[in-house]
Amino acid sequence: MIVVYTPAGGEPEHYDASTLKVSEASIVQRTVDMKWQEILAGLEHDDLDAMRGIVWVLKKRSNPSLRFGEFDPGITEMTTRMDSKEIAAWVDNALAVVDPAGDLSMEQIEEIILSRLPDVAVDPEHARELVLARTRAPKDPGPAPEPEAQDVPETPDPTPTPTSSGPETTTSASSPTFSTSHPEMSTT
Repeated sequence: MIVVYTPAGGEPEHYDASTLKVSEASIVQRTVDMKWQEILAGLEHDDLDAMRGIVWVLKKRSNPSLRFGEFDPGITEMTTRMDSKEIAAWVDNALAVVDPAGDLSMEQIEEIILSRLPDVAVDPEHARELVLARTRAPKDPGPAPEPEAQDVPETPDPTPTPTSSGPETTTSASSPTFSTSHPEMSTT
């Protein structure tokens, strides 16, 4: 989650909660008297204490003497937005539960998602493009491309690797020993 702090008369500042160190998260927890999971849940609902704690501790990186009481933004100066990874995960999860035989067409689902999702994205245009890419099937994808054959050595490389003292044994799915090897039974 990104906390967007726009001080009165100033430009928006973005603070990525996922960049916090554990020590910083601990400071936020103690300061706002919330557990980390409560803070994360609070960010999803624009909880003022959660947002204030995140922005304050990240501001302390460049201003170590900044006290919590000195950072007291207005209630309308902070909001949270989802980053690109969060948007992609949300869209994928939403589309995974769509019933293709259901009452809604993909166009209706697209319209529903687009009516709200870009508003909560730090990059609204990326969110729109992602939704359109995920909800619109290609017109005529044509035949699937043939997978390219890859050269796989038939025998293991006898050269020792830098971290081993002997030859490396190939155990990939294309290795002759992969399907014929059985786990050794323990004798202890």
